Amino acid sequence: MSDDAPDDRQVLAAVAHDWAAAMVSNDPARIADFMADDWAIVSESGISTREQFLSFVESGELTHSSFRLVGEPRIRMHGDSAVVTARITNTAHYKGERFDADEWTTDVFVRRDDRWRCVLSHITPAART
Repeated sequence: MSDDAPDDRQVLAAVAHDWAAAMVSNDPARIADFMADDWAIVSESGISTREQFLSFVESGELTHSSFRLVGEPRIRMHGDSAVVTARITNTAHYKGERFDADEWTTDVFVRRDDRWRCVLSHITPAART
């Protein structure tokens, strides 16, 4: 692990919080800024591409009114890659229907052009307690 790894973890923690704020902005360009061109998300629905996800935001079919990290994310560095795991609560509307989610997310980031970009997101519903 390099000497700058703690700084990388701090940067990635800030990126996670900034991306959450971008989601609530419902601005597809602002959200896309955190994603690599080949980003994909895996959920109970299967695999969706960056283009599919952003097109839902662009059309207004998908909006978020809240998107919050619960606690600080767990960040593990692997050279120019990192795995960021966090619990997220959010309220969204999809095609006019509201849904509230409590999820564990795992995001894989890579450093490209001195910026961290997410290449893969995976969502798992949190267990109800």
